[in-house]
Amino acid sequence: MGSAHAGKREGSSLMSPMSSTIVRADAHHAQRRAAASRIILFIAAGAAALSLSACGKGGGNSSPGAMAGAQDDSSGGISGAGATFPAPLYAKWAEAYRGTGATLNYQAIGSGGGIKQIKAKTVDFGASDKPLKPDELNAAGLYQFPTVIGGVVPVVNLTGIAPGQIKLTGQLLGDIFLGKVNRWNAPQIASLNPGVPLPNMPITVVHRSDGSGTSFLFTSYLAMKNPEWQAKVGASDAVEWPTGIGGKGNDGVAAFVKQTAGSIGYVEYAYAKQNKSSFVLLQNKDGQYPKPEASAFAAAAGDAPWSTAPGNYVLLLDQPGAGTWPISGATFILVYKNPANPDQSRKVLQFFEWAYKNGDAAAQALDYVPLPGQVKDLVRKQWATTITLNGKPVYQPK
Repeated sequence: MGSAHAGKREGSSLMSPMSSTIVRADAHHAQRRAAASRIILFIAAGAAALSLSACGKGGGNSSPGAMAGAQDDSSGGISGAGATFPAPLYAKWAEAYRGTGATLNYQAIGSGGGIKQIKAKTVDFGASDKPLKPDELNAAGLYQFPTVIGGVVPVVNLTGIAPGQIKLTGQLLGDIFLGKVNRWNAPQIASLNPGVPLPNMPITVVHRSDGSGTSFLFTSYLAMKNPEWQAKVGASDAVEWPTGIGGKGNDGVAAFVKQTAGSIGYVEYAYAKQNKSSFVLLQNKDGQYPKPEASAFAAAAGDAPWSTAPGNYVLLLDQPGAGTWPISGATFILVYKNPANPDQSRKVLQFFEWAYKNGDAAAQALDYVPLPGQVKDLVRKQWATTITLNGKPVYQPK
C-alpha cells in the first residue's frame, strides 16, 4: 500500500445536521417498532447487558443523566459515547474488563453524537470512526487515538442471491445511492454480473439517519470513485441523501435492509456478519473483488503512516493491493489533552491499555483487525506526553 489516503472533500461541516433525508412512511412505522433508540452498554461488576437496536433520527441527544452512574469515581466507572462501528467489540471488552472491578457505560449513538458529547464534557471519552483533523482537535483541546480497524460493506436483501454473488464498482455504487440506477436488473448491474439472476424489482436505498463515522467512510469512498457524487453530495458524517430511507446506527441500517426486499445499505462488517446479511463485492484499486474479511481490512492498513500523521489522522480508503478491501478504516477514541477530571481520564486510558494487551482475540472473533504492536506502542508513548496535568502525565502506561 502507498501512503494512506489523507481525506477528500468533506461536503457539509462536521456538525451540520441532515436537512432533507427522504424517509418513506412505512419506514417511519418500522422505526417505531424497533426496540430502542440507541445502544447502551453498561457493564458492572457481576452484570453485563448489550442492546443492539434502532429507531428515530439524530445522534447525540442522550441525557447526561443516563451516564451518571458511570461517572462515579468511587465505583471505578467510566462513560463514553459515539460510534456504533466498534460497539459489538467494546461490549466484549467491557464484559471481560468487569473482572477488574471497573465499570463501563458506553452509549453507541453514532460518531457525530460522540463528538458532540465529548465537546460538551458530558462523557469521559468520545468515539468516532471519522477522525478529526488536527486543527479541529487543537481548537477543542482534544487528542484522538485508534483502537481497531474494520471495514464498511454494502449489504442487500435479494431472494436467491448469495453473499458475494453481486459485484459492483465504486462508480456504480455511487450511481445507485444517487438514485440514477434504480432497478436491480439495470444494464449497468447486469453487465458486471453475467449469469446472476438479478430480479426485475426497484432498488431501495438504506442509509444512516444520524451523524455517522460509518457514513463518513462510505461517502468519502463514493466521492473518490464517483465525480457526480462528489459534486452533488460530498463526503461527511451527515449528508443530504438524494434518495432512500434512514436507519439510526449500523444496527438500524442492518434491520431495515433485513426487512425490506430489494434494499441495499452499508454497515460495519461485524453487523453484516451478526445479521447474516448478504454482502456485495466491491472492485478495489487493483481491479479485484476481494471478500470483505479481516485479512482484507488488514491489507488496507499495511503501510498506514501512523508515525508521521499529525493528530493520528489516517484514512484507509481505496488502498492498492489485490486483496485490499476498499472501504476500510480505523475507529478512534477522543479525550482531552488537559482534562478537567484527570482521574476519569486515567481510568479511560487504563481501560484501553487493558484492551490493547488483552482484547485482540475478541477483536479477531468479530472480524475487526487489532492494531499492529508498533502502533499500540506509539499510542502509549503519546499518552504520556500528550494527556497531561500541569505538565505531568495523567497516566503512565506500564
